[in-house]
Amino acid sequence: MEVIIIQTEYIKLDSFLKLAGLADTGGQAKAAVQAGLVKVNGEVCQMRGKKLRPGDSVEAGGKSWQVAQGQ
Repeated sequence: MEVIIIQTEYIKLDSFLKLAGLADTGGQAKAAVQAGLVKVNGEVCQMRGKKLRPGDSVEAGGKSWQVAQGQ
């Protein structure tokens, strides 16, 4: 599992997918989320604006990430 560090209180799911390199554009991120290809904390999430906070996990494309807080 790869760790993605954020400097803010939260990051929206579509922005997270771009940061993690799963999507190049917001449109690609939106399509992946709406197609049910993304899991947040083990459950399929179809809300691209879902707020991810440190401790949340994301799975997509055979990879997994953990959200962590940076300094």
